[in-house]
Amino acid sequence: MLELRVLVDNNTLIDHYFHGEPGVSYHLQDGSTKILFDVGYSDVFIRNAEKMDIHLLDTDFVVLSHGHLDHTWGLYHLIKLYTEARIEKIDCDNPALVAHPSAFLTRTVGGIPEIGSLIPEDKLSCHFNMRLKRDPLWLTDNLVFLGEIKRTNDFEATVPIGKILRDGTKEDDYVIDDSALVYTSSKGLTIITGCSHTGICNIIEYAKRVCGDDRVVDIIGGFHLLEPSHEQLQGTLEYMKELQPGTVHAAHCTDLNSKIALSQVVDIREVGVGLRLVYN
Repeated sequence: MLELRVLVDNNTLIDHYFHGEPGVSYHLQDGSTKILFDVGYSDVFIRNAEKMDIHLLDTDFVVLSHGHLDHTWGLYHLIKLYTEARIEKIDCDNPALVAHPSAFLTRTVGGIPEIGSLIPEDKLSCHFNMRLKRDPLWLTDNLVFLGEIKRTNDFEATVPIGKILRDGTKEDDYVIDDSALVYTSSKGLTIITGCSHTGICNIIEYAKRVCGDDRVVDIIGGFHLLEPSHEQLQGTLEYMKELQPGTVHAAHCTDLNSKIALSQVVDIREVGVGLRLVYN
């Protein structure tokens, strides 16, 4: 059984008194294994976790979907949490940090000097067991980090987002580090995304290939449908109509018009901080 709690999203649910911000952070528990997927932009994920009685000091894996600020800048606050616990002699696990090898490179856009991780890989290695992988990495018997996702269609991931500094050279940033988690069960696949810069349809196709299962129970996370091109939106709608996932929890970077369009072809559900989902 997988339990997922939304710690950070752009939205909060009515009558649940949590903080929201434009970012992503989910807490997952598969059996006894506890995973923090993305850490948002600030310390909001820590404050919300405390109110939900979720203890982040016994986290086994910190998984980053990609290197952008709204998914990684919370690392500063997580390191503070762990360091202060160790100073006070409070039990604190030393989690593995799972990400693509390009997740911590410097990124710029529109004159902003850094929209990537504030903490470089060498500093992070002082606090985490680094597991930087391009290939899929199984975290449990049923939960896999997809690594670098194959891009196979012609309507997604076609426009770069600023520049990335690689080996001293700035190049167009197509966010090749963008990845996702997949939970496998007897019912099919649950796909958990951060922003889907890779393309939500590319992610699903790669998940099906890695897991050897064409059935999709649910998809939760950002779909990167923010004023998408006509080609991207129509391609996504046609794909989803054929796929017919059980449910869809489109969140974070999915705009209202895209959600309305998706609702015409799939069973789309609301997402907000405080949401709890269970997959058997």
